[in-house]
Amino acid sequence: MIDNRMGAIFDLDGTLLDSMGVWRKIDEDFLGKRGFIVPDDYLVAITSKNFDAAAEYTKERFNLPESEEEIIKEWFDMAIEAYTNEVKLKAGVIDYLKQLKAEGIKIAAATSSDERLFRPCLTHCGIMKYFDAFTVTQEVRRGKGFPDVYQLAAEKLSLKPKQCVVYEDILKGVEGAKMDDFYVVGVEDIHSSYEKNEIMQLSDRYILSFEELLD
Repeated sequence: MIDNRMGAIFDLDGTLLDSMGVWRKIDEDFLGKRGFIVPDDYLVAITSKNFDAAAEYTKERFNLPESEEEIIKEWFDMAIEAYTNEVKLKAGVIDYLKQLKAEGIKIAAATSSDERLFRPCLTHCGIMKYFDAFTVTQEVRRGKGFPDVYQLAAEKLSLKPKQCVVYEDILKGVEGAKMDDFYVVGVEDIHSSYEKNEIMQLSDRYILSFEELLD
């Protein structure tokens, strides 16, 4: 285990799951139906938000007539099939999770995603059994960009932040985890390439693939 820590806390989308392309397509289709092209800064703004916060932001930014609940339902309906049947793992994920379990490491997820999406996805990808705990940003006061979701994940593992490694693919996630005593591994994802340099500078380690961490 990295730095002899006892817990591993993983973001899901873009870190373990090769899923960010699904969300880019959803954004394009959702806004395209309403006559908008997706602005680059929109993707940056919503990446770290949960459904509720992203819907509120989207409704206000584009002055949409739909309620936040209607926006969330449309997003969810567009995503559920892809997460249940199409989204794949990134390279080396299964072998790395197996390695951590063999070493007695506790494993948690810390995500902005919805459980109705990620649980079927983790099941069909064959990695649900490796997780000891799940934490979603809806459970905490502040989203990614702050340490709250990672702190709660560590608490669920009965560990302190200094005993855990956080794996993240977005800058907000890295920034949030670094506000506490977590060791942070930045994970390469093509959809975060616009902030790669900042992620590399702030992370304790940066990897292109989980295959780099295999013994």
